[in-house]
Amino acid sequence: MKTTSIILAAGQGTRMKSDLPKILHPVCGKPMVWHALQTARVVSKETPVMIVGHGADGVRDTISSAARFVVQAERLGTGHAVQQAESTLKGNTDLVLVSAADMPLLSGETLSKLVKTQKANTGPMTMLTIFAEDQRGFGRIMRGGDDGVRAIVEEADCTEEQKAVKEVNVGAYCFDAEWLWDALARIPLSAKGEYYLTDTVALAVEDGMRVEAITLGDAVEAIGVNNRIHLSEAEAGMRSRVNRGHMLKGVTFIDPASTFIGMDVEIGQDTVIQPNTFLRGETKIGSGCEIGPNTIITDCQIGNRCEILSSVLEKAILEDDVDMGPFARLRKGAYLSKGVHMGNFGEVKDSHLGEGVKVGHFSYIGNATIGAETNIGAGTITCNYDGENKHHTEIGKEVFIGSDTMLVAPLEIGDRARTGAGSVVTKNVKKDMLAVGMPARAIKKLK
Repeated sequence: MKTTSIILAAGQGTRMKSDLPKILHPVCGKPMVWHALQTARVVSKETPVMIVGHGADGVRDTISSAARFVVQAERLGTGHAVQQAESTLKGNTDLVLVSAADMPLLSGETLSKLVKTQKANTGPMTMLTIFAEDQRGFGRIMRGGDDGVRAIVEEADCTEEQKAVKEVNVGAYCFDAEWLWDALARIPLSAKGEYYLTDTVALAVEDGMRVEAITLGDAVEAIGVNNRIHLSEAEAGMRSRVNRGHMLKGVTFIDPASTFIGMDVEIGQDTVIQPNTFLRGETKIGSGCEIGPNTIITDCQIGNRCEILSSVLEKAILEDDVDMGPFARLRKGAYLSKGVHMGNFGEVKDSHLGEGVKVGHFSYIGNATIGAETNIGAGTITCNYDGENKHHTEIGKEVFIGSDTMLVAPLEIGDRARTGAGSVVTKNVKKDMLAVGMPARAIKKLK
């Protein structure tokens, strides 16, 4: 049976108090709507239909061709929202799975179970429920003697006895498509002037048909985001899920609660993640590394057995056995070859450091290429910017740059050359030469 997902994403989300559409607020670095789409892909290969309204252009720009978009021009309730997809799906699918874009923690496993249950159901719909001590205003589930759902009673309409019911509606459904299109046209207008999808339960009961329900075992999946408090709860729930996945694959988290890992991050086994570490974007980390504490890494590739302490890295590449920090920084285009050491408060941008290079503390390396086994003394600066253009510095192999050397680019330093402490180098230094002074001049050839 063909199953197609409808994702409800038209709400304005006024309680978020934000100019950004609610479903574009990130959870673990990805917009909520992205999570909804990932889950939909697990359930069906059919391209989901997304009902958009407020902020529709921003949603389209964010997810592009990942969904078929249908605009709900007037927001007249969830039943009306689903009805907007009728012309797109009628006659083209057997089952319709309806979920909300503001429930990022619903798993593909749960929604697949929902679809499987409906396939076996003789009635027209199966819904998702949960038992909760804090009902958070959700509609209460009323079951009949046969354990089928007989009604959903909204909290505002509940009697005191009904308010005591712990089973509540989560807001995800699987429908027989043919029955659904007919039922949507029969939903009565509510006192608020809206058409509620929950009224399909009453219609099914009136038709003498069974409404099935499955109950969530993990309450975290039911978190829906309506305000910033809910957003923080969803973030915590997703972060716990992501961290748990890495730990089950052999990664050690010293304190998972204070560790923040993005959805696309890859980490090799036997790597240790220290507290207060943020791994973002498409970062890939090898095995046997130690990362953190107090480290932020974004869109980087890091080899095996690297040690990164209290540092910030962005769009950088590290080969194996690199150690750096504390308080080092790698900016876009930094490439550290095998065995490179960076001391505290060092910074590298758009530069390639060869194998075994050592960069002393309080140094800045920008737009440079440094040969293997070269030592960069503390306080060394590549003066790469003249106010209009960036210039390149080329440093050879086994060079020794003295502390507080200023390397004024464009510049070439030959293999095994040396500079004296405090030198200001404005002219090329040939290999095996010692240059000292301000401005520096070559004074002797080294043995």
